[in-house]
Amino acid sequence: MNNETVAAGIVGTGSYVPDTVLTNEYFEERLDTNNEWIVTRTGIRERRIVRPDVATSDIATYAAEKALEDAKMNPEDIDMIIVATVTPDMSFPSTACLVQKNLGAFKASAFDISAACSGFIYGLSIASQFVKSGSMKNVLVIGAETLSKITDYSDRNTCILFGDGAGAAIVSRVEKDKGILASYLGADGRGEDLLKLPAGGSRLPASAETVSNSLHYIKMNGSEVFKFATKIIEEAAEKALGMCGLSKEDIDFFIPHQANIRIIESAIRRLNISKDKVFVNIEQYGNMSSASIAVALDEANKNKKINKGDIVVLVGFGGGLTWGSIVLKWS
Repeated sequence: MNNETVAAGIVGTGSYVPDTVLTNEYFEERLDTNNEWIVTRTGIRERRIVRPDVATSDIATYAAEKALEDAKMNPEDIDMIIVATVTPDMSFPSTACLVQKNLGAFKASAFDISAACSGFIYGLSIASQFVKSGSMKNVLVIGAETLSKITDYSDRNTCILFGDGAGAAIVSRVEKDKGILASYLGADGRGEDLLKLPAGGSRLPASAETVSNSLHYIKMNGSEVFKFATKIIEEAAEKALGMCGLSKEDIDFFIPHQANIRIIESAIRRLNISKDKVFVNIEQYGNMSSASIAVALDEANKNKKINKGDIVVLVGFGGGLTWGSIVLKWS
């Protein structure tokens, strides 16, 4: 197959957020904080939390089912499943294999990727390469997190930020010159200590000591992550736009990672984008890591915020440090 004739784009989206809502008032009652402080510094008013018996594969499956429905596909149509997550059900097997079982998509290969909040962007980029090469027809990409499982609710600096959720997209062949026009991925491991889950891996296996020292919870240097994010979000967007001969003036719709409203507002200023072209849902969900952009994309799609032919830019950034951007012509 001549892969120059094959374009890859998103043909269906889906998402799921839990029913349980954790408002800022919850934290007012337990920590030295208040609603005004949280909203002013983060833009977050509430976040969604899964029940104790719900795992990442469960909510990933719900989102995937909705994406299949949107694309008018059956599980048998899927050739590959990619799950981006930092909260897998277990170290192995992959969460993607569990989703495959749940869906009955037994013709699909399946694997997880770990790129923190950039994971969904990484997944879309990987999926597009398989579709453009002609080796795969339909790739299911899911960003799913149950961050409540690894959040220390006594740590004011982190617990107010994170929520649970899942979003999915199906990447398939689309009309030439449509779909994903460019993807740009980056990483800098020198920032490994800025945002991490210290224990539970081979460096610090689970022990009574790691548990008692709260090392199985998210640790973050908030000020340094903020500085990194405000710089990289503009750089990543412009890099991907330049790869397909476009500039920031060509952006019709912008979906950034929903980490902090001040980071999003900084990106709007730096890229000189009108606010009505930017999708923001952080107020309702908080930071859902790899699920953030996936859920936002589905909501923008279902609410008809994106029109056929629009130039849409997605930008993610997170622990690793990692970052990535996608430019697509909505098809």
